[in-house]
Amino acid sequence: MKKLVVSITAGIIIAGAAVSNVSAEEYEVQKGDSLWNIAKEYNTSVEELVDINELKSTTIHPKQTLFINEEYIVKKGDTLIGIGNEYDVKVEDIKEWNDLSSDIITIGQVLKIKGVNVEQEAAPAATTASTENTETNEDNTVNSEVVTADQEQEKAEGKTISVTATAYTAGCDGCSGITSTGINLNEDPNAKVIAVDPTVIPLGSKVYVEGYGHAVAGDIGSAIKGNKIDLHVPTKDEAYSWGVRTVEVTIVD
Repeated sequence: MKKLVVSITAGIIIAGAAVSNVSAEEYEVQKGDSLWNIAKEYNTSVEELVDINELKSTTIHPKQTLFINEEYIVKKGDTLIGIGNEYDVKVEDIKEWNDLSSDIITIGQVLKIKGVNVEQEAAPAATTASTENTETNEDNTVNSEVVTADQEQEKAEGKTISVTATAYTAGCDGCSGITSTGINLNEDPNAKVIAVDPTVIPLGSKVYVEGYGHAVAGDIGSAIKGNKIDLHVPTKDEAYSWGVRTVEVTIVD
């Protein structure tokens, strides 16, 4: 995987290079640290830290620098193929890292890109640009679908609220994998479903969740009261990685 030579620590540029759309956060190991504690603090996993930093073991040392996370902000004209070519990664890997079920990406969307350490720039305004989805056919030709800013607005049109979002998986101890509305998450572990307070977001609503995508309000939870939601993700590692965030939710339908 291609390694770029720019990184950020606490917002200060360490080395100069062409500005890119990827950001990386660095952490200097302190005495008594372990990968497990660092992963817990930054809402990631030990496996993610080992993979991103290309560690050969889980042993770490004081003053060692670790990259915590890496994100790419989609800009005008981006495609998964283009991003993959630029950073020497496979489209399939990008989709797996970000739980994407299709090749469609949107301006301002945040993608995980493993193994690339470069500086971040602000994403272009979604109101003045378009994004492109490409798909390779069996004969190696490429189909492109352009999603305009107006279409994106139409997709996310409706009442928007700010919520606290956590994540869960159907594979937890004691979980049946069946939502309160009858959705079988065991049969479709990639299903985009959120648990909601029905007095805030009606059950059955189609929603757009910032950083998660289009989903259905298909479940409830005893701790999900008021402006809180719980997002379904395929694995526990992804649930830990999500952590607790404040996001915008648009009720589309």
